Amino acid sequence: MTVHPFIEAEKQGGRNVKRACELLKVSRTAFYARRTAASGPRAARDAELTEKVTKVYEASRGSYGAPRVHAALQREGDRCGHRRAAQLMRQAGLQGRHRRRAHRTTTPDPLAAARPDLVLRDFTPDPVALDARWCGDITYIPTDEGWLYLATVIDIASRRVTGWATADHLRTELASDPLRAARHRRRPNGPVIFHSDRGCQYTSR
Repeated sequence: MTVHPFIEAEKQGGRNVKRACELLKVSRTAFYARRTAASGPRAARDAELTEKVTKVYEASRGSYGAPRVHAALQREGDRCGHRRAAQLMRQAGLQGRHRRRAHRTTTPDPLAAARPDLVLRDFTPDPVALDARWCGDITYIPTDEGWLYLATVIDIASRRVTGWATADHLRTELASDPLRAARHRRRPNGPVIFHSDRGCQYTSR
């Protein structure tokens, strides 16, 4: 027994279709697709495919895009072209999640002089040894306007950020500005070991 007529009655009565679909455990996309089935065989087939596309999409927790949805339909024996699957997904407002490409921030300089590891891979916190060992790194943050780069300086003893800077570039000042900020903020009394990767920003003169 289909529950679509009940949802249609709710819609005609001016009530919330989304809420009705949730209560009756029916896909809202499938409901609207089935409403168009009366327009002809093509519309009926589209409604049927949309319902199947939605099930595949929801089973993937919203991660599948058109290629994977199409492949799943093919495995189930549904003859549906890739473009048609993509079109039905667009009409239903379904969009897969895209993995962002890895963005490299560490580019070694082959001509840079080798430096000894004075920290000796010991990153154990030590509250009585503040401002003796700092470490730094650069990471990136995707924004609507492009990549934003964040450089930090952390006191290993306390694990606190002592200096930081952001920029839209990876030039040397992105690494040096947090060091200046950390020195100004903490004003260490003695020498400080600074540990970083071998990225060209940190090994530059």
